[in-house]
Amino acid sequence: MKQVANKDAVLRITSDEKWINEADVALQTNESDGYALEEALRTIEAKGEGEVVVCTLGPLSAKTVIKDALARGANRAIHVIVEDSKTLSAYQIAGAIADAVRDENADLIFGGLQSDDASYGQTGVILAELLGIPHATIVIEVDRASLGNTLRVKRELESGWYQWFTYKLPALMTIQSGISQIRYASLKGIMAAKSKEVREVTLSIEEFASAAKIEKVYLPLKSKQTQMLGGGDARAGAVELVEKLRTEVRVL
Repeated sequence: MKQVANKDAVLRITSDEKWINEADVALQTNESDGYALEEALRTIEAKGEGEVVVCTLGPLSAKTVIKDALARGANRAIHVIVEDSKTLSAYQIAGAIADAVRDENADLIFGGLQSDDASYGQTGVILAELLGIPHATIVIEVDRASLGNTLRVKRELESGWYQWFTYKLPALMTIQSGISQIRYASLKGIMAAKSKEVREVTLSIEEFASAAKIEKVYLPLKSKQTQMLGGGDARAGAVELVEKLRTEVRVL
């Protein structure tokens, strides 16, 4: 589960134009990660046994994400501590998480589809590859009645299509936002979270150049441009418009 800037926060770019200034920005749990936690909790409840272990990679401030997850029902947590995670590629992050969770021998790993800040959507996929387990992306429904040595899930495809697929366990699923109703942390859960185990792991990354790096972060530029089609001829304008919709916008 990742800690990201609040969606309603006023974002300011740092002087080096490499990221946002997080000094005065409220932080929260990444949205799709919250849904991933909910699916994990519901799966354990349906099975009637097991535990939910939360893993977070980030600075010390990310402990708020861990505390919230424990208060909502997670049994324990792993915190991979790194103060500047934005300099790491998705591969490096996945590698660090893989090292931290490998000995857990988890039957299922749930992750958010993508982060609200970088939005690479690659960490979960790479993590599954590094752990040597099958993975499903953009999961929009989990058939917990099928849970055993396999799990049946519904995946979202392009153009409104979807598919049901059965995966052998262990497996990893990246969860789409909005597939369920996220529970609130109860007062009992908040009190219980204080005594739950949080294992801290020091980040250990091989020294190699990342395959991807952030060149520049900037606010979207607003601009307006009008293009006249057909030279005053409505029929010719309509033909040009259809051609642009087909070849440039590609909606036809």
